[in-house]
Amino acid sequence: MKVSLILTVLNEGESIRGVLDSLRAQTRRPDEVVIADGGSRDDTVAILQSYAAAGRLPLRVIETPGANISQGRNAAIRLATGQVIAGTDAGVRCAPDWLEKLTAPFSGPGRVSVVAGFFRPDARNAFELAMGATVLPEARDVNPTTYLPSSRSVAYLKSAWEAAGGYPEWIDYCEDVIFDLKLRRQAGAFVFAPEAVVYFRPRGNLGAFARQYFLYARGDGKANLFWRQHAVRYLSYLAVAPLLIYASLTVSPWLWLLGALAGLAYLRLPLRRLWPQLAPLAWPDRVRAVLYVPVIRVVGDVAKMLGYPAGVWWRWRRGRRGWEQEGAKMRPG
Repeated sequence: MKVSLILTVLNEGESIRGVLDSLRAQTRRPDEVVIADGGSRDDTVAILQSYAAAGRLPLRVIETPGANISQGRNAAIRLATGQVIAGTDAGVRCAPDWLEKLTAPFSGPGRVSVVAGFFRPDARNAFELAMGATVLPEARDVNPTTYLPSSRSVAYLKSAWEAAGGYPEWIDYCEDVIFDLKLRRQAGAFVFAPEAVVYFRPRGNLGAFARQYFLYARGDGKANLFWRQHAVRYLSYLAVAPLLIYASLTVSPWLWLLGALAGLAYLRLPLRRLWPQLAPLAWPDRVRAVLYVPVIRVVGDVAKMLGYPAGVWWRWRRGRRGWEQEGAKMRPG
């Protein structure tokens, strides 16, 4: 089957060569690459055009100034001529066999509509190592039947994209989650391909990370996604933790131990992921990486608790009910 690879870019002049070169090195190269630029003000488009002119990739560049991510992806997919659409992002590095592993299930027995690839952190320092361990799952943490893939590593039939109504152009963040849910509703179960891997750098500082998680949670609020998980977070921080602190001060100081054990349980998964990666680091960096984990957890949780109500307020002010109702209105045209 013909495979079209699509991605969107915006001011990626410093990083775009990395993903393009990794695509050139694929064991199964895409039959075409369609890239939508959302109005870059740097040299991104010039770099893309130089790759296309040199024949380094079967590359087409479309300029969509002001388009959000969903609009850019839909525009690129409309122009794509392959039966299979593979998606990734700027700023990643694709493993040499990524596309081969990602698209292989479409040639196997049975009908396959969606293949969920995977991603791993490409950390460069102790902070990024801790960030990756804290916020990114490992393949063994994933339930293949419920996993919703990031659009940095996914493939689907173009007909499935059409049936799902395309990426949701009404929302700025969480668009890939909503698209996955629409795909699952239309196409059924996904095939999980954990060996189809792309690498990307986690956020390099707490400010950028907090902004990212605020926007993710705001998107959840706009789309009415994952309200139970957000409710548990508010309950934990605003009720359980204060009550435990009060009880430890007024009832028994031994309750501090219970709080410490609860905190360790909350950090168990990221610490388990981080531990095998500490060996190459010097001892000071090992200590810093471990200490970063609870800080990253708390900053991320606070950012989510601030972002979610902002998204809910946005939805209520506009009289909208959630991703299912909005999704029903959207069609790629």
